[in-house]
Amino acid sequence: MSEQDQAADGCPRFKRIVLKLSGEVLRSNETGNTIDDAILETICREVKEVHDMGVQVGLVIGGGNIFRGLAGSQRGTARTTGDTMGMLATVINGLALMDCLERMGAQVRVQSAIPMEKVAEPFIQRRAVRHFEKGRIVIFVAGTGNPYFSTDTTAALRASEVQADVIMKATKVDGIYDKDPMKHSDAVKYDTVSYSECLSKRLNIMDSTAFSLCMDNNMPIMVFSMQEAGSVRRAVMGEKIGTLVK
Repeated sequence: MSEQDQAADGCPRFKRIVLKLSGEVLRSNETGNTIDDAILETICREVKEVHDMGVQVGLVIGGGNIFRGLAGSQRGTARTTGDTMGMLATVINGLALMDCLERMGAQVRVQSAIPMEKVAEPFIQRRAVRHFEKGRIVIFVAGTGNPYFSTDTTAALRASEVQADVIMKATKVDGIYDKDPMKHSDAVKYDTVSYSECLSKRLNIMDSTAFSLCMDNNMPIMVFSMQEAGSVRRAVMGEKIGTLVK
């Protein structure tokens, strides 16, 4: 069955996904709220919509709306300390997503790479897969548990570990361009692009470590805009949206 036939028949193209969200998507430019209630609810409704379609959903959330380790190091914070602070920021965001999704009736588990048994489960690969099989949304927080690794790398690692069909990276841009479309009006968007091209051309939608890990494990990456309503559902249905890295 072709991708178009799957979409027409209402059948999701992917059975298990890891959705990578930037922490910045939770911040409101209008109100300045670090975690904006309206934005949070909109994101969770989109996640629950695809989950209700039978798609197994894992989430990886960044912490840049609260604290970004690399930026902290530029202000004098030790890099390892700053990265740890950033990892803890992802826990706050993950708990916010959990609470909102549970209020919508979803079953959710939060798994942390840093032990914090009173807040979240430890990440255990077999347990995460079992949660998927039982129809639970799993939110992966605290990065990889190590400094110097981004949440993009976390998404690549967790997706590989749980054998997801695809990483879906929801951003503020509607795909991957040959240059920054915010700065260059002649920027050209890719419909598909290879891992090696992303690395050689330094298409910085994900860091090189994440790209390399995906390339080594044949993990496709779909990059699309979270600003468009229904974009997660469209991506899951296999519609041509954003850019596919494979």
